[in-house]
Amino acid sequence: MSEDQQHRPTGKRQLAGTATTSSAAYTAKRAPEPRDEDKPGGGVAAFPGEVVSEMKKVVWPTGKEMVQYTLVTFAFLIVLTALVWSVDTLTGLGVEAVLAP
Repeated sequence: MSEDQQHRPTGKRQLAGTATTSSAAYTAKRAPEPRDEDKPGGGVAAFPGEVVSEMKKVVWPTGKEMVQYTLVTFAFLIVLTALVWSVDTLTGLGVEAVLAP
């Protein structure tokens, strides 16, 4: 193997000898700065319109989906309550066994 092949760069940028991006290209791709710095977000007057536009984007669940979500939530609460109750009961019995003569 020759000495040139041992020190040969492996990446495309290194083969060309220069980077493919420049600071000018990076600056051009950055998001534009906000124009009105006195009112970030457009001010109080723009808020209701923004709320309406965001509410139009919401995907509302159907009635059937809401029933399913409610049942799953209640089932989870029942299971979690039973778990906490059982751990509390067993811990109480263990403490009584240790402290009672």
